[in-house]
Amino acid sequence: MKSEKEPAKAPSRSRPRRAQGGPIKAGEAVPAKRTLMDKIEGFISKLSTRNNFWHRVCSMIWLPYAFRSGISMRRIDDSTFQAVLPFRKINKNWYNAMAGAALLGNSEIAGGMYVFGFCGGDYTVVCKNLEYRFLRPCLGPAIYKIRPKTDIKPLVEKMEEFDATVQLDIYQALPMPKKKGSEAEDTTDGKPEKEKRVGRAIAIFHATPKLHQKSRGRLP
Repeated sequence: MKSEKEPAKAPSRSRPRRAQGGPIKAGEAVPAKRTLMDKIEGFISKLSTRNNFWHRVCSMIWLPYAFRSGISMRRIDDSTFQAVLPFRKINKNWYNAMAGAALLGNSEIAGGMYVFGFCGGDYTVVCKNLEYRFLRPCLGPAIYKIRPKTDIKPLVEKMEEFDATVQLDIYQALPMPKKKGSEAEDTTDGKPEKEKRVGRAIAIFHATPKLHQKSRGRLP
């Protein structure tokens, strides 16, 4: 005789796996697995923010415009960052002043490098909004003084997407003072020459963890 049919098993209560490339829900943990290429890319990203030499080397490959413009980065302290755009031919316009496109384009580079210095190689950083106000012509090297309007460090530690706003005050670099006894000195009526602000920029950057991008199928 045939045995009676066994009762159907109750469905498993285990949580179904999320399909590859599906959206990430709020509060869902992101896999922390990193491939060898991820580690190499992160190492190169940190190397590019270490000093000007490695920044120039990496710019030559991935940021050719920044390499040709000659912009250099320097961190003054934990909250102050400075970039210098040299007064070279590629950055000048037809009347021998700093071109507006050079001042504007390098504002994005300087601000992006500031944010990237906090995020490192685990994030992708893109500029979503950039406003520049031209105040006066720049007739020499431009100095970008960057001040954050968003506290970036705690946002990076959460490993979530975020927006960061930075303010860039752009000044014309002062000429080098001449030695005493020279025919002319860089003073006006016996007073040292003051820095001249030539523009101000407000930039908003969007940072996304690369692991989030991969889970959504945006990165290989």
